[in-house]
Amino acid sequence: MTGLVAGSDGRLRCGWTQMSGSPDYERYHDEEWGRPVTGEHALFERISLEAFQSGLSWITILRKREAFRAAFDGFDPAKVAAYGEDDVARLMTDAGIVRNLAKIKATIANARAVLELPEGETLVSLLAAHAPAEPRVPAGLHDVPATTAESAALAKALKARGFRFVGPTTAYAMMQAVGVVNDHVAGCWIRGDG
Repeated sequence: MTGLVAGSDGRLRCGWTQMSGSPDYERYHDEEWGRPVTGEHALFERISLEAFQSGLSWITILRKREAFRAAFDGFDPAKVAAYGEDDVARLMTDAGIVRNLAKIKATIANARAVLELPEGETLVSLLAAHAPAEPRVPAGLHDVPATTAESAALAKALKARGFRFVGPTTAYAMMQAVGVVNDHVAGCWIRGDG
């Protein structure tokens, strides 16, 4: 199995885009997934959303993304880091997001961890430091790992800096989402050979 499917426009895409039957997956695949993301706000949003996705389908998070942005002040780390118990209570009653106390508290802790990174260190630099030395091209979905040595090292580095809900699987999903790794399968039009 190559892991390719023809999309609504006939172009070949990674097979996971058809898992939910939603055009949202196809749009996310084409416009965002695996494309380089830089900037602390954007990366803080991605790490937060990946943590909320843990144990859930990505389509759930994707459909709630705008509500998450509204609830978490656009994922501005300085604003989220200042959240207190009233904000936690507000978020726990917000039906537009995933109401998981541990994940909400982790997002607040992670915002504080972003602000407390050592001088000269950023999420951008941490991700870059854990990028694989050699790019690879998965032949199919079966060749796309859930974790790698690099994602395990990134998770360890993030945890050492006070981040929560950032295990190797979540770290790898973030690496995929922000283009640190390119896991579009061979033949996918995004790779330029499909």
